[in-house]
Amino acid sequence: VAATFQSAVMSGAYDEALDHLARLRPVIDAFFDRVLVMDPDPSKRLNRLALLARVRDAFQTVADVSRLSAPEG
Repeated sequence: VAATFQSAVMSGAYDEALDHLARLRPVIDAFFDRVLVMDPDPSKRLNRLALLARVRDAFQTVADVSRLSAPEG
């Protein structure tokens, strides 16, 4: 996903880039359901936080996600 995302961003196709990121939702949801991000092991914790930072940074490349509202329900 990273390569196709970066390619879309480099060409200015931000809607395509967001589409690539949106496809990650099932994987990201599963990550939070199955992985303890704040693991007691510092190495695991730092790696997991770094992974989440990469995802956050990718979204912030194309959109200010802090301006999105939470879904109702």
